[in-house]
Amino acid sequence: QREFTQKKTFTSWINSILAKRTPPSVISDLYTDIQQGHLLLDLLEVLSGQHLPREKGFNTFQCRSNIENALTFLKSRSLKLINIHVADIIEGKPSIVLGLIWTIIFHFHIEELARTLACTYNQPSLDCSSAVDSFPKASRSAKKSAKIKERWKISATKALLLWAKEQCSLHGSINVTDFKSSWRSGLPFLAIIQTLQPGLVDLEKAKARSNKENLKEAFRIAELELNIPRLLEPEDVDVMNPDEKSIMTYVAQFLQYSRNLHESEEDMQEKVREAVSWLAAQEKKLAKLLIDTEHETYYQKCREMTSFMEAFNQEKNLFLPVLSSKRSEAELSEGQQQMREEWNKLISQV
Repeated sequence: QREFTQKKTFTSWINSILAKRTPPSVISDLYTDIQQGHLLLDLLEVLSGQHLPREKGFNTFQCRSNIENALTFLKSRSLKLINIHVADIIEGKPSIVLGLIWTIIFHFHIEELARTLACTYNQPSLDCSSAVDSFPKASRSAKKSAKIKERWKISATKALLLWAKEQCSLHGSINVTDFKSSWRSGLPFLAIIQTLQPGLVDLEKAKARSNKENLKEAFRIAELELNIPRLLEPEDVDVMNPDEKSIMTYVAQFLQYSRNLHESEEDMQEKVREAVSWLAAQEKKLAKLLIDTEHETYYQKCREMTSFMEAFNQEKNLFLPVLSSKRSEAELSEGQQQMREEWNKLISQV
């Protein structure tokens, strides 16, 4: 059961990554499709943003070479590939293939996300400096590198769990203590959704529903409203001992969503600052124009003002999405309030 769940979850996760590739790639059967090495290299290229060497053909030698290139790349990033050999991947051995994919998921997905939380939770084994330096330099010994990686792996798992606990704690008695049976009721998933996007979930109604109903609803909302790929099904979670790795992979996607929300807000604030600066510059231009044309004829004043307005309206288009915000005064940040005041002042002068 665990192997079946992991295969399904990992395949869905891989396809969500490969969909970003140009042109997109798709894995149908994880154990067989990985044997040629091409899709494995596709995955690593998307995740790393690097172009990796590969053989274009599909004979045994070329497939072996592609898999070797993939494993060499992973080792260059200080990943421990214990008992993962080229021959086993070519044969499509389930335990080896799943172990390899989990290593990739943990490194490129979970660790990368957890690193953004390291300083927030101030973990003694992973302070801010170790977050930056978490991957050992070539000059360090292999033994020291392994210790650092193992310490970071524990911290990454803990950081993700702490984040999930924090999201759930905002909604009463909903609590998670692991990535196994804590999620069986479906309530933690719904609580995280409610934290990230208030109003999408009715937690009081959810408490009266069955585990399967809650899980089905959580996965549906996450997919439709948050655009989070559906990696799990209710029957994968509502069991005596759910698969920890599959649940971690899915929960990490909610963390990714929250990071994107945070980045979007930062981007908006930067655009607001740029808009305020632009409005201030336009106000100075207008004031100077009025002074410079004070003693000119009406025709000259009209011509200068028309020229100013043409340039103003053209530049304004760049800031229109920010300037046309429909938020109420209570919802505006300090920067947005300043922007609105500058805008109203300039328009009244014009």
